[in-house]
Amino acid sequence: MRKSIFILILLSLLISINIFSQDEKSSSDFTQIEATLMDYIEGTANGQPERLQKAFHPDFNLYSVNQNDSLRIWKGQDYIAGIKVGQKNSRIGRIISIDFEKDVATAKAEILIPGWRAFIDYFLLVKYQGAWKIIHKSYTSRSVESKKEK
Repeated sequence: MRKSIFILILLSLLISINIFSQDEKSSSDFTQIEATLMDYIEGTANGQPERLQKAFHPDFNLYSVNQNDSLRIWKGQDYIAGIKVGQKNSRIGRIISIDFEKDVATAKAEILIPGWRAFIDYFLLVKYQGAWKIIHKSYTSRSVESKKEK
């Protein structure tokens, strides 16, 4: 009887340690994904292309549908090249959602350009070589009312 109780206590302890370890890892991954997305959001808003290089996989592309209903594929390196060092803009970004399992994640963000457009970005991220990287971005946009129009 004592041996059974000891085994149950030991087993419970091992399960608790494993659950704590997984929760800690999940929290760490969530924080790292969030930091990667913020490198994108703040890098584009503040003219910091080095932050985009850090966030994006070198082979990453952007995808959207043009007004004529055709697929636009934009090379990530060309997108980054368009970010001028130190050139800030009025972009206001926020993360809407993050979902991940092990080494793959999806995320959604909104990038508001006041008085013009709101871009909705969908990301696919992977964790490899110890870091989360954006490997794919699809986006759409909608017009936003300017304060003058109200």
